[in-house]
Amino acid sequence: MRTNERIRAREVRVIDENGEQLGVMAPFEALKMAREKSLDLVEISPNAVPPVCKIQDYGKYLYEKDKSDRAARKKQKVIVIKEVKFSVTVDEHDYQTKKNQAVRFLGDGDKVKASLRFKGRQMAHRDLGYKIINRLIMDIGEAGTVEFMPRMEGTTLHAILAPSKKAEPKAEAAPAPPRPPKPEAPAATAPTPVAS
Repeated sequence: MRTNERIRAREVRVIDENGEQLGVMAPFEALKMAREKSLDLVEISPNAVPPVCKIQDYGKYLYEKDKSDRAARKKQKVIVIKEVKFSVTVDEHDYQTKKNQAVRFLGDGDKVKASLRFKGRQMAHRDLGYKIINRLIMDIGEAGTVEFMPRMEGTTLHAILAPSKKAEPKAEAAPAPPRPPKPEAPAATAPTPVAS
């Protein structure tokens, strides 16, 4: 962004510090006006014809821009790809542990790369690897969506899962069915006098 003497255009459209247009003039005239107000002439739109310049405090402008950039960075969510590794001979308990890890990562908003490496003769049994990865995809279900279907890269089979975009609607509790009326207790009757 060019300022003051660095502005090289023959003429510029000038906006004052209050946002009002002052018209088209030579840069040295606009710079003179800026100097009288102890401000800078800043080129804000160099590609316009003629370029647009604004009279403002350049230091304050940079400070506010930096502040707004930092606020935007705080709000932005950085998506990390977490990896969960399997083997063809994965035990059921290990599989469940890694599946739960993947669900937790997806719940935190991170992507999950499920990878399975074939070693040596295991390459002859790729179908077993596909079964494990496809089972993982089925078990994760609603918690994530498949971004890349399982595919081979060298000796590794991998798939990428992304967090589910739709928020899980909480199931509302169904109203309890009405209770059947309680049987009424028989009314207490007065004892009948016994004739003697």
